[in-house]
Amino acid sequence: MKMEIASLPRSAIVVLARLEREGPLTPRELIDRSDLAPRTVSHALKRLRTHKLCKRCPNLEDMRQPLYFADKDRIDQLHLELDRWLAERNVYFRVQ
Repeated sequence: MKMEIASLPRSAIVVLARLEREGPLTPRELIDRSDLAPRTVSHALKRLRTHKLCKRCPNLEDMRQPLYFADKDRIDQLHLELDRWLAERNVYFRVQ
């Protein structure tokens, strides 16, 4: 896999999951909904943007608070890479 999810801090994974389910969200909304410190959310967003897992767009309601959303295409690509990686190593999960 090109980018290892395991290399992301737990906070970035929490923020990404929140964006994927509820986005787009402002940093303030992410802070309120995830119980993470402002600096932690800021760092998580920076890491996610570095790996192109989320994008930022202007918030027309409040230009001081940009909106962030998960890059669904990139996340789908990671899911495919993970599935391929697991298949190459004959790793299977039993669904109950």
